[in-house]
Amino acid sequence: MDERRRIVNVLLDQASLGTGTPHITHDRAAAVFDLLEENHFAPVDGSLGPFIVHLGVSENRLVFDVRDESDQKAFAFSVGLAAFRSIVRDYHIVCDSYYDAIRTGTPSRIQAIDMGRRGLHNEGAELLKGRLAAHVSVDLDTARRLFTLLCVLHMR
Repeated sequence: MDERRRIVNVLLDQASLGTGTPHITHDRAAAVFDLLEENHFAPVDGSLGPFIVHLGVSENRLVFDVRDESDQKAFAFSVGLAAFRSIVRDYHIVCDSYYDAIRTGTPSRIQAIDMGRRGLHNEGAELLKGRLAAHVSVDLDTARRLFTLLCVLHMR
């Protein structure tokens, strides 16, 4: 992994976070942990990191405040959230069904719901990856983890 093309820390804007359920809090923590373990984040202008990303929501936009390793501003950009509204809503509905099924459902029902959840997650990640392409190149796993964080921030 190229250390110069990766995120070494991600900080979520506390004002953008709502009060979350234990499941949302867990998903957020898991996404941050997995993102920091392995990611690919390469600015299209060729800037090299490693990077610290401050992530938040402002005026219906997902804001990336990208900084260098000493937390000095490198660049910033934002992505409109309107295109994600439907998929985030559907994703949250399926996640709620999944968590309910874990408590009371049969293994086959849990598996079916989980497949739908993963499909929506991949769809959201592909959309995000495309929207980020004007600013940064990310791989699908990085986009998936960032999509999870987008969903958490979108819930406020």
